[in-house]
Amino acid sequence: MSDKYMAVAEKTGMKLKFDPGALLEKYNHERDKRVREDGSGQYRETSGQFAHFIDDPYVEPITREPLFDDVEVVVIGGGFGGLLAGARLREAGVKSIRMIEKGGDFGGTWYWNRYPGAQCDIEAYIYMPLLEELNYIPRERYAHAPEIMAHTQAIGRKYNLYDDVCFQTEVTGMQWDEKESKWIITTDRGDRMKARFVAMSNGPLNKPKLPSMTGIENFKGHTFHTSRWDYNYTGGTCEGNLTGLADKRVAIIGTGATAVQCIPHLGEWAKELFVFQRTPSSCDVRNNAPTSPEWVKKLQPGWHKKRIENFNFMVSGGDQPDDDSGDGWTDIFRNMSAQQSKNPDLVLSKEEEGILNELIDFAKMEEVRTRAATIVKDQATAEALKPYYRQFCKRPCFHDDYLPTFNRPNVTLVDTRGQGVDRITEKGVVFDGKEYEVDCLIFATGFEVGTDYTRRSGYDLIGRGGQALSEKWGKGVATLHGMHSRGFPNCFVMGTMQSGFTANFPHALDENAKHLSHIIKKVTDSNHTVVEASQEAEDEWVQVIIRKAKLGLRFYAECTPGYYNNEGKPGERSGQNGQYGGSSEDFFKILQSWRDEGQMRGLEVS
Repeated sequence: MSDKYMAVAEKTGMKLKFDPGALLEKYNHERDKRVREDGSGQYRETSGQFAHFIDDPYVEPITREPLFDDVEVVVIGGGFGGLLAGARLREAGVKSIRMIEKGGDFGGTWYWNRYPGAQCDIEAYIYMPLLEELNYIPRERYAHAPEIMAHTQAIGRKYNLYDDVCFQTEVTGMQWDEKESKWIITTDRGDRMKARFVAMSNGPLNKPKLPSMTGIENFKGHTFHTSRWDYNYTGGTCEGNLTGLADKRVAIIGTGATAVQCIPHLGEWAKELFVFQRTPSSCDVRNNAPTSPEWVKKLQPGWHKKRIENFNFMVSGGDQPDDDSGDGWTDIFRNMSAQQSKNPDLVLSKEEEGILNELIDFAKMEEVRTRAATIVKDQATAEALKPYYRQFCKRPCFHDDYLPTFNRPNVTLVDTRGQGVDRITEKGVVFDGKEYEVDCLIFATGFEVGTDYTRRSGYDLIGRGGQALSEKWGKGVATLHGMHSRGFPNCFVMGTMQSGFTANFPHALDENAKHLSHIIKKVTDSNHTVVEASQEAEDEWVQVIIRKAKLGLRFYAECTPGYYNNEGKPGERSGQNGQYGGSSEDFFKILQSWRDEGQMRGLEVS
């Protein structure tokens, strides 16, 4: 196994400080012991007796009369996706827009995620959209949650999206009215409103999930999900100062991106903290810093779009003369470019290119593991915090205080060796026969990803002929460009399914928003009322998705379980229900070329 790696290393002049064969064997071993038969079934819905986990703790409930009116466009979701859809529709001249959002204000993820330490892990200069349009520069390289939420509110004000918004409102159903060629939208407020077009930006990470473990309902202490942080109990704010935990024993289950950010604050303030880990996160250097006024002065018009595209080109595997972001996300790609630039005349086969990329990935993750060993003083704890998988098998994390937290005498890492905890009792958490008694139990267990779209959105769509979207997509997602699904006219889906995905997710949402606003303007300008994907175009796109997914499925099949690979169970349907398997750069070019053609190819307009 090592021979092919050693041959490519020798051919490229790469100096290895590790045994690639042994490392790959370790990766496979760590993956195999984490694969569970129940896959995504190891989690349960936050409904029924667990519905209180998703109550909104941030706003006073409102009352209002139901709406029975008619608007041009309804946008479902008030996060970045919905806001970008609203902004681009306003730019296209659409005046009648209604936003529907279950939270008490705009923000989406950044409305709900107010846990201590919450901040973006993509640099704010590219993560926060519409910066030039709003003439705004983030205060730090990696903005914290309050600044990001304030920016979402500023977008809402600039584009007059507060004018006709329904906050604290959840859609309960959508039905196509064939006679009027409009959607009838019902909500939990008793609304029965009509809309010519609907843009659904429900968000890929919007429905919190809980572990389906024995006894979770029996715990007698205090408990909450990180997406509904209870500051009434912990004290403090997003910035920390959790004084309410000074005499509390706290357990947190989960060590993903959210936990990496809040655990340093819990460790600082809790009397005792137990961190229950199934799989360690890759935690690299963050190096946050205030925005340099000198850098701001040098910015030229168009800088924002250029910087966004530079990042996306880099993380899509492209070679750029400059790496504008120059952070942990682009580091591995810089390493690839540097290795290739050392040998400009070197010719590698496709297999050798793949092996070289794998070696560079190995080397990067060795750096991450060495960092854990260097920072964490207890050797066993440091070893348990080392991630043994490819860098992009799970979402990479970046933090300067996470690893040092495990040097605190009041912080204990309970490494479950990939299995998760055994059960919850009235008093605490049990693993490996030991009960850890705690006063507070926090779930940092993330959001539903691999479940059906209509389950995650909380409502079904009834299209032409009474067909339900859950029924159609129950056989596998079927769309054109991830946005249109035949039988559901005038409905635009914003998200990752059969669409382009990039680590800088607002960029992908903006490309969706530009595309749907272009189509709606073209349809309305031509005095048409209905737009729908043709069966032929939809079928062709599904085949493109399945074909492109094969390479990604092979990669994710070798990954440790997580939401990226359906908890270790990727398959052909996962590929069909997943994202566009080529680079996001290529996908965005497909949409741009389609618009430039001007023919509305693959859409039936009537």
